[in-house]
Amino acid sequence: MTTNDCAPAHERKKLSFLDRYLTLWIFLAMAIGVAIGYFFPSSSTFINSFSTGTTNIPLAIGLILMMYPPFTKVKYDKLKEVFKNTKVLGVSLLLNWVIGPILMFVLAITFLHGYPEYMVGLILIGLARCIAMVIVWNELAEGSREYAAGLVALNSVFQVLLYSVYAYVFVTLLPPLFGITGSVVDITIGQIAKSVAIYLGVPFLAGFLTRYFLLKAKGVEWYETKFIPFVSPITLIALLFTIVVMFSLKGKLIVQIPFDVIRIAIPLVIYFAIMFLVSFFIGKKMGADYSTNASIAFTAAGNNFELAIAVAIGVFGINSGQAFAGVIGPLVEVPALIALVNVAFWLRKKYYPKIESKKVEMESEYTSI
Repeated sequence: MTTNDCAPAHERKKLSFLDRYLTLWIFLAMAIGVAIGYFFPSSSTFINSFSTGTTNIPLAIGLILMMYPPFTKVKYDKLKEVFKNTKVLGVSLLLNWVIGPILMFVLAITFLHGYPEYMVGLILIGLARCIAMVIVWNELAEGSREYAAGLVALNSVFQVLLYSVYAYVFVTLLPPLFGITGSVVDITIGQIAKSVAIYLGVPFLAGFLTRYFLLKAKGVEWYETKFIPFVSPITLIALLFTIVVMFSLKGKLIVQIPFDVIRIAIPLVIYFAIMFLVSFFIGKKMGADYSTNASIAFTAAGNNFELAIAVAIGVFGINSGQAFAGVIGPLVEVPALIALVNVAFWLRKKYYPKIESKKVEMESEYTSI
């Protein structure tokens, strides 16, 4: 978030304070959101009144602001190199559009077959591949911004084309084969495209135009040393705002039925762990460097919870079990992915020792000044 791969050691050291306590801020935001939802139950109706189609305006504002700073750091002229690497793109598509949905489906019917509404909600999360918060997790883990942007763009295209089809296959067609009643998910390609355009297209375009015009007007040094440090904290503020909004939607239910939260959380934790580790080691075996590997792993492990929640609310209603499972998704994903950021650093230290030793050496130079 405030991490800058290209910054000198002393700048990274100075900017690390917010990231160092990020987990604390996130849990506080979760607690505040739950408290708002519990003590002011009408807040969820108020928040959802600011919705149009599959788009919730407060969530959209939070997500756009959250992703804008990382997109201002992407070196867009290097994106062509990302799309030239067909091996990485192919593996990412396999992980996101074959392994991920199937794994979530298996976990959902295994753990939640007795709770069909929760099961469908979990499947909807698994089908919604990450196009938003992965940018933040990748930034925190010091992954490649260019690969993250490229893979997210690719996921967005496939999401528009495949989400409706996947929802029919995994929610309507497959469950009856396992003795479980299927559900009908009525959502159009146009609705998905609108959601993707808002959650990804707006911050992507804003980041690109900002970088293009400010670099021409002010130069690289001013942009990297003045502008980037200025806008970087916006990500943290917007992330915390988004978390408060999300958790306030179902705060009362989270408190009233905590065991249902745990019931939904167990398969989600297993999913995040498996997807991240499998993706990371596949990338390692392909010979990907750490920054590329981190991008592959976080893109595969994360999910587009904002789309899953919007679909669940739009199709099944705000008080449905599917919508509740959708909200529990980020409740689990946020701390789980934060934990995986730390796992990524541990794996970097173990499997990419040259990078880690160089980082330690640069930080030692700073402390000796």
